[in-house]
Amino acid sequence: MSNTQPQNVRASFSADAERVVAPGPDGRENVGPVNAAQVPRWAGLGTFARLPRLDEVEGAEVVVAGVPFDTGVSYRPGARFGPNHVRESSRLLRPFNPAQNVSPFQRVQVADAGDIVGNPFNIEEALEAIEAGAHELTKDGAKLVSIGGDHTIALPNLRNLHKEHGKIALLHFDAHLDTWDTYFGAEYTHGTPFRRAFEEGLLDTDAVSHVGTRGPLYGTQDLDDDARFGFGIVSSADIYRLGVDRVVELLRERVGDRPLYLSLDIDVLDPAHAPGTGTPEAGGATSREILEIIRGLRGTNVVGAEVVEVAPAYDHAELTGIAAAHIVYDFISLMALGAGAPADGPAYGEAENSYGE
Repeated sequence: MSNTQPQNVRASFSADAERVVAPGPDGRENVGPVNAAQVPRWAGLGTFARLPRLDEVEGAEVVVAGVPFDTGVSYRPGARFGPNHVRESSRLLRPFNPAQNVSPFQRVQVADAGDIVGNPFNIEEALEAIEAGAHELTKDGAKLVSIGGDHTIALPNLRNLHKEHGKIALLHFDAHLDTWDTYFGAEYTHGTPFRRAFEEGLLDTDAVSHVGTRGPLYGTQDLDDDARFGFGIVSSADIYRLGVDRVVELLRERVGDRPLYLSLDIDVLDPAHAPGTGTPEAGGATSREILEIIRGLRGTNVVGAEVVEVAPAYDHAELTGIAAAHIVYDFISLMALGAGAPADGPAYGEAENSYGE
């Protein structure tokens, strides 16, 4: 075997690859993903969508952060491994989103901040740490998209947003209500965040709704309490019977132009589309339905978002991770477009615009 260095061949490392850099609407150059023509998508460090780390850019308008915390789960654990699973599942995302006619990574600077860490042995201490981490990432005006972790993390995220925006409108995509009181006497679990948020005065109770709810309950008191907190319910069956366009219309009427938080538990999807989660329920929405509902929120005043409860140990062929990654991508696209963007933005086959010709 020859020890001679091959001529005209140089060592190539993923860390040396160029990134896609393009001017945004304000003329500032935004740093995007690693150039896939130089480094194949399966290579290189696994940030979300292969975007730069937050410490590699001067600042960001949208920040993605993992919250690998699942001490609040009541059934199958494992969502602590969700953030990196979603990152790995996001490698195939591309810079242009034709469904919303936006290149989100060009329009605004988006970066991956790594993970916010909380004490896995003390829930209340962890909630304080997550709130502090969210504040640190958003104090200069950036919007945060969190990847959980379990749904307990919604409470510190809402606490942080309330300090800046006051009462928050909420669309809660989930198979479950998550407005229960306690579990084994514990007030802070993944089934209680929105009851605590109501009690703490964080929510605009005229502008809150569950989406995709289904499955058995403990009793009618669950629904009575939920209604008392102000929640409307668009069930999974409603999505099927009314259709996406009517559901979008109802949700937009409810939230208006208020500061809006989007909280999505991946179990809103049917287990056929998202098996990798801790509390699956049959009869859920398809990934297509949920993505189209999210896209229908174009132009609303989204101030933050999260995707939670991805538990990779129960996933198959990255089905759940890919769905979660695309949801995060569309959340980022909504934020890039901003409040007031035309509600009927073009999508495939829905506008005069034609792509790829």
